Amino acid sequence: MDTKSTDYDVEKIFRALSDLTRLRILNLLRGGELCVCDLINVLDLPQSTVSRHLAYLRKVNLVVSRKEGLWHYYQLTSPKAKFLKKVFECIDAANESIPLLSKDGNALQSVCGCETEE
Repeated sequence: MDTKSTDYDVEKIFRALSDLTRLRILNLLRGGELCVCDLINVLDLPQSTVSRHLAYLRKVNLVVSRKEGLWHYYQLTSPKAKFLKKVFECIDAANESIPLLSKDGNALQSVCGCETEE
């Protein structure tokens, strides 16, 4: 198998998944695009911590970002490779077996979004 033909570094992806904060972020992004402020509110972590983890996830091509005004939005990378589809399926399965991930999902429903914040 030619690993140079892919944009995915398998070792770095598994390293990304081994961190609970990054796993929580990926799990939250399963539902669609989110603003950094929403992630901060749900995860109850400092902005610098969330941004550092998002930068790592972007570096290994698990998430993509866009900027709209002052806000930065993130979403999961479109899983073009079969490997990446399987990675995202594993995250779905983890949601069912790790209570903290389910709790995050419930907390996300109560977050109102950046547009109403100053």
